[in-house]
Formats: sequence, structure tokens, C-alpha cells
Amino acid sequence: MALVNIDTALHDAIRFIQKSPVDGGVEILSYKRNRTVALLRIDEKTISVKERGYREEETRVTISDLAKFLKPILKREFPRSRKVRFFKFSSPDELNRIRQKI
Repeated sequence: MALVNIDTALHDAIRFIQKSPVDGGVEILSYKRNRTVALLRIDEKTISVKERGYREEETRVTISDLAKFLKPILKREFPRSRKVRFFKFSSPDELNRIRQKI
């Protein structure tokens, strides 16, 4: 898990999801780990965006529309954050683990 500056988080998330295998992805967490946005690669062109925090939603979006779709979500879920945590995963089962909250 790495702490990343919020200004580069959008670019880094897109870069990580493009390199991840099918059923893998990246999870973006707040510093306190109480809000998350998970990007799960469904197939070569489709990404599932799971938002858990202020809203509880799951949406599917194409990889070409991801940047435009993800920008307002990051603003909504991490409004005052300067740093966010990135967690890469290789299976959707890893998203259901219990995390220690700070």
C-alpha cells in the first residue's frame, strides 16, 4: 500500500488499471481507510467502479471514459484529502477483507 498525492491519483489509477489483469485492479482508500473507490477490470475494455463511502454505488464504464467518470468521484469521496492510499489486488475477493481503521 502506497501513499500517493491526490493531484496525481487520477493519472496513477488509470495507469494501474490499464496494466492490471482481468479480475484484478486497484483500490483507492482515504488515509483513515474509511472511504474507498475500487477499480476492477471486468474485461479488456470494461471497468467496474465500486464506491464505498459517502455513496454506496457500483457502475461499469469503458476504459476510455474512465478519467471523465472518476474525477468527480475522487472529489466527492476525498474532499479534504491531500494523500490517498493505493492497494493493488489480483482477485475481487480481496476487496471484502476487514481493514484496520485509523
